[in-house]
Amino acid sequence: MHQIVLVTVPSLDVARQLATGILERRLAACANLVPGVESHYWWEGKICQENEILMILKTTEARLAELETHVLEAHPYDTPEFLAWPLPTGSARYLEWLTTNTADSE
Repeated sequence: MHQIVLVTVPSLDVARQLATGILERRLAACANLVPGVESHYWWEGKICQENEILMILKTTEARLAELETHVLEAHPYDTPEFLAWPLPTGSARYLEWLTTNTADSE
């Protein structure tokens, strides 16, 4: 099965660095970086507002745990967003490409 993962980061530079590390390790086949996200959230007892970049990552269930570990280790936030949704269907050619490009090369 395939997965869509959402991760928010504080800047485009951080998003690009994180995406590069993820792609180099083949933890995801694609990372879309969506700038201009305004996030409102609770943190340490206060309502906060920040401008962030939303990362949309496409991966496989087989790579999901390793992707999460990498994001949690490489991310600058204490508690980064890491939300995954199963992707039950999609274009056969795209899903094949996604699987091929997340294959562990070791």
